Amino acid sequence: MDVTRIDQIAIAVEDLDATLELYERAFGLRASRREVVDSDGVEEAMIDIGGVWLQLLQPTRDDSPIARYLERNGPGLHHLGFGVPSVGDALEHLRDEGVRLIDEAPRAGGGGHTIAFVHPKGTGGVLVELVEDVAATDDGPADR
Repeated sequence: MDVTRIDQIAIAVEDLDATLELYERAFGLRASRREVVDSDGVEEAMIDIGGVWLQLLQPTRDDSPIARYLERNGPGLHHLGFGVPSVGDALEHLRDEGVRLIDEAPRAGGGGHTIAFVHPKGTGGVLVELVEDVAATDDGPADR
């Protein structure tokens, strides 16, 4: 399996607007895109920092994984996203290696990307999202 880049660092937040305001005021960072991903029950904001995306995630419903995460842990680091040439191939490789998966098959994620999640019990305690490099160019990572 080839990990081509760190696609994103995802942070669970309770108030997306307030967090975006803080990041703009404190660090001069602005969101390039905001999107509601109904299938995951989140609204996300993407901030490009030197080709690595900071993904801020706010739950849109109480039963979403981000809502449950916030209830258990409070705001903070949620997952790392690794860019891969093919999420399907990466899942097959990880399955062959006996790594525990959350998603058994690729699925649609934010920004129209193909994604899958790897269980933190299979990766030393870190939730990993695989993000397919379908929109990658020679100039850099996939456009978000």
